[in-house]
Amino acid sequence: MSAPTSPAVAPDTTVPARIVRLARNGVAVTFTLNGLAVGSWFSRVPAVREALDLSAGRLGLLLLAMSMGALLAMPTSGLLAQRLGSARSVTIATVLVAVGLVVAGLGATVAGSAVVVGLGLVAFGYGSGACDVAMNVEGATVERRLGRTVMPRFHAAWSLGSVAGAGLGAGAARLDVPVGAHLAAVAVVVLVGTVLASRMFLPQPVVDPADQTADTSPAGRRRAQLAAWREPRTLLIGLFVLVAAFAEGSANDWLAVAFVDGRDLSEAAGAAVFGVFVVGMTLGRTAGTVALDRWGRVPVLSGTLLLAAAGAALAVLAGSGPVAIVGVALWGLGASLGFPVGMSAAADEETHAAVRVSVVAVIGYTAFLGGPPLLGLLGDHVGTLRALLVVPLLLLPTLALVPALRPPRTGEPAPAARETADESAPAAQQN
Repeated sequence: MSAPTSPAVAPDTTVPARIVRLARNGVAVTFTLNGLAVGSWFSRVPAVREALDLSAGRLGLLLLAMSMGALLAMPTSGLLAQRLGSARSVTIATVLVAVGLVVAGLGATVAGSAVVVGLGLVAFGYGSGACDVAMNVEGATVERRLGRTVMPRFHAAWSLGSVAGAGLGAGAARLDVPVGAHLAAVAVVVLVGTVLASRMFLPQPVVDPADQTADTSPAGRRRAQLAAWREPRTLLIGLFVLVAAFAEGSANDWLAVAFVDGRDLSEAAGAAVFGVFVVGMTLGRTAGTVALDRWGRVPVLSGTLLLAAAGAALAVLAGSGPVAIVGVALWGLGASLGFPVGMSAAADEETHAAVRVSVVAVIGYTAFLGGPPLLGLLGDHVGTLRALLVVPLLLLPTLALVPALRPPRTGEPAPAARETADESAPAAQQN
């Protein structure tokens, strides 16, 4: 049995344990509230469609505004987190999330304008994307300080928050609460809660001016960002996260519809099948941390990828409904760890964690942007349920990428650090 390989370092005893535990709680609350905001919005999409009298095609274009906002945030959010620190970055990003929710809600119910809603969704998506990078960077830092795996549990908290948001949205819809009032109330709760939670984050480290590998000037940060895009390990992690995000996102977008269309279930039963997937994801992210600490990233991720591939294939090909639902549960369990562990791997080396997480996020989030329409087009030809066979077909070759997530050996300089040091050396010699 190989030695555990995750997290990459032992607990950092220079930071008091009480401070680290407090930061862990703050990160968990931040993930939960971000999920609450996203779940709340998606729960009111039907009401927004009705208020604006949108066709399915126009609604799809409107929802694309949120994805575009998130994708625009990714390239710059790493530099923002590196410059301002995770706490301030999360606060600024959540202000945009709150403003976007309010504008989108009022744009639907007061202005009655799809353009206003679209502008709100761009702000919402941009803020959510920037917050995603910053809170993942902070989560990875807390994970290193604790010396044990906790990142999947932060993502489980996000999932629980999104489920809570969806539940509250369903209740608001049943009580005929206006979309604008509902989303404005959620915005206030999310903003206030996140500001308070971010105050529990770890203190931003003070950089030693004599450290030639830590160039904190704007030009140095840009060089680190460009260097991250040339690092083979970072790019391989990004490809891994891309497939992991596709395996998760395809179920989020299409699983309920696929079981309704392909297995003749009612809409309520289709939603229940999706609930089985969410439960599997949550259980996997909660319990998977123990497996990661015991056996390490490579064997655990290899096993979970195979489990997800087998589960997805079973969900599509099984001849009976109960067996297919077992496949859905296995799919959720297997897909649960890829995205959060990929983010942890991108942040293994603390100095350049922010820029690397942003690079991996840019690559990974394209799955959420391009995956739904591609599966939809394929579904037009082979059926929605059969289209989901793309998931296992992509997961199996992704096994070859898993070794890239192995933590670097202690003391081994990271590529971006080496490049920055090499560029700084001539100047140091001149001085």
